[in-house]
Amino acid sequence: MNNNGNHTSRNFAPDGAGGGYAGVLPIDGGRDDAALAFRQTLNTARSHLLALRFALFNVAAFAMLGAAWAQGWIAKVLSADDTGLSLGIFLIFIGGLGICAHRIWQVSVEQEQVRARRPVPASQAARYLDEVADRDSGSRATAASRLKLVLSTRIATVLHIANSLVLLGLVGTVVGFIIALSGVDPQSAGNVEAITPMVAELIHGMSVALYTTLVGAVLHLWLKVNYLILSGGAVRLLDRLVARGEAHARI
Repeated sequence: MNNNGNHTSRNFAPDGAGGGYAGVLPIDGGRDDAALAFRQTLNTARSHLLALRFALFNVAAFAMLGAAWAQGWIAKVLSADDTGLSLGIFLIFIGGLGICAHRIWQVSVEQEQVRARRPVPASQAARYLDEVADRDSGSRATAASRLKLVLSTRIATVLHIANSLVLLGLVGTVVGFIIALSGVDPQSAGNVEAITPMVAELIHGMSVALYTTLVGAVLHLWLKVNYLILSGGAVRLLDRLVARGEAHARI
């Protein structure tokens, strides 16, 4: 409207250069596109949140391990434990951590498929949704129980490896005590020259016992935290997939 009270019209003629319309700003369309892009970014971040937690925790843990190496503590453990048990426990831990990383990636991918409008046919989400479609409540409950069993079996390996680290540390304790006591000769207790090697062997055995126990306990805690991260992601995957299956069955 102009100053005289008459209505004026904008120029909506096509713009020859861009094929658009002169004088028109696509504000609403730009906002919709930005909101859609934000939602897509948020969904992608949520789908990889489990992997991000795993990565952040292990980066911090390996940073502390590097600090211990810089202080010379790791070299002291390896030099004191000439049986190789500490190194073997660490290698088993690395294997368990690799399995845990693979399982976390699988759970993250499945969580992304649960949020997808059409899951990939080969995914666990698609198979479960197809299984519970047009089924009664009893069949859906059976399928949910079977899904829970499958997920728990996938992550149980990590827990077994974490528990085995403690047991291997206890084995190292027993081996260390055997080494310590094997160097003690009661008949030579009165010989001054024989006391020094017996004490040295006793200290060596105690070092093996304590260091292997320490390594097994620390690596057990490290891997156990990763297992808790993995199991939490598996529980969320189960809840969301079952909830979607129930909603899908009602349609």
